[in-house]
Amino acid sequence: MTRWLVSGLRSPFARVDGPLGRLGGIELSLPVVQAMAAQVAAGERIDLLVWGSVIPNLGYSNIAREVLVQAGLDQSTPAFSTVMACSTSMLAVFEAAQMLGPDIEVALCGGVEAMSRVQIGLRQNLSDWIRRFGQARSFGQRIDRISELRFADVKLHIPAVKNRATGKSMGEHCEEMAKQWNIARADQDRVALQSHQRSVKAMADGFFDDLVIPVEGMAKDGLPRADTSAEKLATLKPAFDRTSGKGTLTAGNSSALTDGAAAIWVASDAGLDRLPASRPRVKLVDWELAAVDIFHEGLLMAPAYAIPRLLARNNLTLESIDLFEIHEAFAAQVLCNVAALESEDFLRDKVRIDARLGRFPWERWNPNGGSVAIGHPFGATGARILSQAVKELAAMGAGKRAIVSICADGGLGSVALLQA
Repeated sequence: MTRWLVSGLRSPFARVDGPLGRLGGIELSLPVVQAMAAQVAAGERIDLLVWGSVIPNLGYSNIAREVLVQAGLDQSTPAFSTVMACSTSMLAVFEAAQMLGPDIEVALCGGVEAMSRVQIGLRQNLSDWIRRFGQARSFGQRIDRISELRFADVKLHIPAVKNRATGKSMGEHCEEMAKQWNIARADQDRVALQSHQRSVKAMADGFFDDLVIPVEGMAKDGLPRADTSAEKLATLKPAFDRTSGKGTLTAGNSSALTDGAAAIWVASDAGLDRLPASRPRVKLVDWELAAVDIFHEGLLMAPAYAIPRLLARNNLTLESIDLFEIHEAFAAQVLCNVAALESEDFLRDKVRIDARLGRFPWERWNPNGGSVAIGHPFGATGARILSQAVKELAAMGAGKRAIVSICADGGLGSVALLQA
């Protein structure tokens, strides 16, 4: 059975505490999901909704179902949530693709991150104490509970963009990768500058006009900068390694904390008839997940394992791919993974495949900008990057291929192979 991806819709992406800052995850998802549902043929329904958000919320456990109900969609439609850090909504696509069949022909997949509305919680010991205090049945028991409370437990839990096991931020991990792979600051700034230049041009050319819907009076992405330059980027100070004198990651060559929601269609052959013929569509040929040892390998290096395996399984090389959409968590992360792909030693000793993938074709990479410029709402990036790739690839003509890659916290990565 052929699995199809049909380009979807998304909100504009905005810097944290910016124009979308008052919306929670559900509220930010609703306009996107409702606009997607309006595309389904009259009298038809969505067969499945898979939605995800990386940052948890105490108000609900299944954001997909909450969004479906609040959006006023047919409540006989199954809806479940998924999470895989930055790969969340790409994973949603893979899950839906495996479920296609007679009863599921059209699936709406995507995700959201309302970074401006992150909840601050109680530490576990304080939560436990409050629960026990509430269970006390007498004045004496309450006095006993009060005596059990320790000052050290009276703390708030403030979420941070860090790996729980290592205690290091994504940027700190990527600094280690940059040093290991000898990635120069100038190369990182060059990648970042290209990301901004390409996204600004794409916005001016109208590339995003049928991919982005207005939300909160905002009609376009708010992060791409037309006024940036190599000289301006070079003046920025290191953001994650500020003491060694060797830090290379800055706010300019890293993706920003971002609010946004994005969606994409997954459909079978029969499902395509229920979606607008005007929307670009391509085949989802294959996909791969990978994971690495976060204590001994680069936290964001999993795509360097997933891409070669996917290519080898399909008898392809880097040159065989006409388009690369690679998530730019950091410019350095892209450069590290590409360096690994071009390394015969890495492919042989680490990935354990006996293949030469060749030179990475930079001229085919992120032609309309990437996450450094556009932004990175964790749960939405997968759907954003896939929709963008679908539109780009469909315009190239039949038979053209694309690799779409995302690195994720936890030493994880996801990669899709698409064909027009």
